[in-house]
Amino acid sequence: MSIPTVGAAFNVPRLGIAPPSSPHQNSQFSPRMKIAEVVTIPLCGATHDHGWPGGTDPLVQYNTLLEVRTDEGPAGLGSCYTTRALVEGSLDLLRPHLLGENALEPERVSEKLRQSMFWLGRGGSVEHTISGLDIALWDLWGKALGQPVSRLLGGNYRDRIKPYASMLFDDPPRLRDKLLEQRARGFRAIKLGWRPFGRVSRQLDEVLVKTARDTVGDEVELMVDAGGSEQFWPHGVTWARETARMLGDYGVVWFEEALKPDDVEGFRELRQSSPVLIASGEVLTRRQAFLPFITGRALDIIQPDVTKCGGLSEARRLGWLAYDHGVLLVPHGWNTGVGVAADLALVAALPVARWVEYQTGVPYIEEIVTPPFALDAEGMLRVPAGPGLGIELNRQAIEKYGGSD
Repeated sequence: MSIPTVGAAFNVPRLGIAPPSSPHQNSQFSPRMKIAEVVTIPLCGATHDHGWPGGTDPLVQYNTLLEVRTDEGPAGLGSCYTTRALVEGSLDLLRPHLLGENALEPERVSEKLRQSMFWLGRGGSVEHTISGLDIALWDLWGKALGQPVSRLLGGNYRDRIKPYASMLFDDPPRLRDKLLEQRARGFRAIKLGWRPFGRVSRQLDEVLVKTARDTVGDEVELMVDAGGSEQFWPHGVTWARETARMLGDYGVVWFEEALKPDDVEGFRELRQSSPVLIASGEVLTRRQAFLPFITGRALDIIQPDVTKCGGLSEARRLGWLAYDHGVLLVPHGWNTGVGVAADLALVAALPVARWVEYQTGVPYIEEIVTPPFALDAEGMLRVPAGPGLGIELNRQAIEKYGGSD
């Protein structure tokens, strides 16, 4: 079975997105619209199993939505991959630099916040919070102009993208049932990750991958995520190299997080010998953290999470930097429906993009936004064409999972 190369993934035809059917009128908003307030909405009660130790508690609160409100009425939606307590603590630091700022200048405002935190938050939860604010400001700008964020990011190279169903490994019989469920939903690409892969034996690893390939057939793309960012990951380059060879035998497209997330030299060595594409980057924040992986040709695919890495502004910079070095960007999307909408806008505006991550059966993705995401007959997701991110919060679901202000 042939493995797609990075170059092959770059050959994407240009498609247009039609103007929104009912755009907001530009004239009703001032070019000096100010940021007046930030409201946080924690998501809790239906938290999906993340694969971490103790990660099955639905009451654990990882994702926090942001609503940036203005002095003229419009509001923008953002999402942060961190707890409400940490977001609120970060906002205590950020509000003096944020409130009263121009609401229609997302890149400048988010970079100002980042630069202002040079002592207190070069990464971590402060950067996660800046990420959510940045997404919300792009959404707000699009609503004010009556344009989709994808167009404001530079223009639309495509109007739909292939989602891959993102799920955890399981015992072979249960894994088979889960895979058949995703095929029935119409997914043409599936990523499997974390436990028990890489945590029991090489023999079990191959049984799991063989089970997956036999179940979905050759027409469904398969990706494998080892989860090397987990606490005290025990494996190094030797294990990763041998595992990559095994994955190549089963036509796996990419091998994700095979090593600890900061091991630039290890990833470079692995990439030089791997028969499958090498991917990582979901835990990194700020473009500076990605730079050595891109310029050092340590990865085939970078995976920034827009709800962590600095938002759409930072992810857009990363996308073009990656493009200039022959590296593909596939956003990490283990977060919320707001994050998925932001990912769709991002990949629409990059010249080379092929996939977007999509957790299936997760209420924070499939229930909290409207209109809901839906696969077409070819297993593709449409890039929202409405103003801003093209979505709104489903207030009933927000009331159920987070409450609203």
